[in-house]
Amino acid sequence: MASDGQKPIILTVDDEPVILNAVLAALKQDYAVRPFKSGEAALDFLSKNRADLILLDYNMPPGMTGFEVLGKLQANEHWRNIPVIFLTGSEKSEDEVTALELGAVDYLLKPFNERSLVTRVRLQLELFRHRNNLEEMVVEKTEEIAYANTRLENINRKLEQRDRITLDLLAQASDMRDHDTGAHIDRTTAYTAVIVNDIVANPQGDYRIPENEGRDIIDAVKLHDLGKLAMPDAVLLKPGRLDESEFAIIKTHPTEGSKMLRDAIQKMEDDSLLRTALDITYGHHEKWDGSGYPEGVKEKAIPLCARITAVADVYDALTSVRPYKRAFTPEEAFDIIYKDAGTHFDPYLVEVLKRHEDEFREIAINHRDDLPPEVAVYQ
Repeated sequence: MASDGQKPIILTVDDEPVILNAVLAALKQDYAVRPFKSGEAALDFLSKNRADLILLDYNMPPGMTGFEVLGKLQANEHWRNIPVIFLTGSEKSEDEVTALELGAVDYLLKPFNERSLVTRVRLQLELFRHRNNLEEMVVEKTEEIAYANTRLENINRKLEQRDRITLDLLAQASDMRDHDTGAHIDRTTAYTAVIVNDIVANPQGDYRIPENEGRDIIDAVKLHDLGKLAMPDAVLLKPGRLDESEFAIIKTHPTEGSKMLRDAIQKMEDDSLLRTALDITYGHHEKWDGSGYPEGVKEKAIPLCARITAVADVYDALTSVRPYKRAFTPEEAFDIIYKDAGTHFDPYLVEVLKRHEDEFREIAINHRDDLPPEVAVYQ
């Protein structure tokens, strides 16, 4: 037989010694019974010791009632999970309902049947043990899930970082086909971010961009000249203005870039970043009045992300050195773009640009190409 120290501890609280002795006789073989004549004494014991189950009388004059003791138990985070069986002489159905509502797990009338008491105590202890095991399993699984989620977040973060690096490398490769550095991509991305952030913060009519879509536009704009990877060097790297046939070849770069992106979208299923990149790559040379290429669509039939890119890309082209031209000053570039509002550019986006002239100037200076001193640049 197990020693008393190894047995589950049962507190029995009743002001009648006869009941305390009857409980002790019924349970002492399998349990360590601790009898108390008042709720106050039982609670004092609990403050220093543990209990696995409590048998609680309802009416214990002149001290606390069973309901009051149960209230104290439920209010204490260390005691509230101890199973409580009411063992009482009250036959009022409302007392039983109240006891169960307050947190008791069972309700047994006195005088009790010994076998019934033993069975109910055993069942409640088993339920209590199973519940504790279940809670431990839940805690353990929760910790495992939290650990797995942390690892997954780290993996996703690395994958996202890898994707961003790959995107940047691809963008730089396309940009460096016809520029000495990748600064054109940096500047165009920065100009685009200024316009996008303005629209995100100040939605007006059809000009609304959720934050997640705004991030896609800022990232995807890096690929606006992806199609230049397919252009022949003799045309793309010609040190001078292109003739009509050569320009016709260059005008195919939006279509070539869109083919690459459509292939990627088919392989990866639909992806918001790639879909945005496709809209930008294909549409950033379209013009508000329909005179652009490759399709000659106009106004809001051109995706908003492509219209934004058009402003950023042209501003950078105007303020950058080319073999056939000097770099225009920001003021000259602004003047050209403002005059082309409603023909080349979306008039609303031109108004956005006007609100951010200083930021555009700062970007142009901070991301200036490294050029030899003899090349004419604006000062």
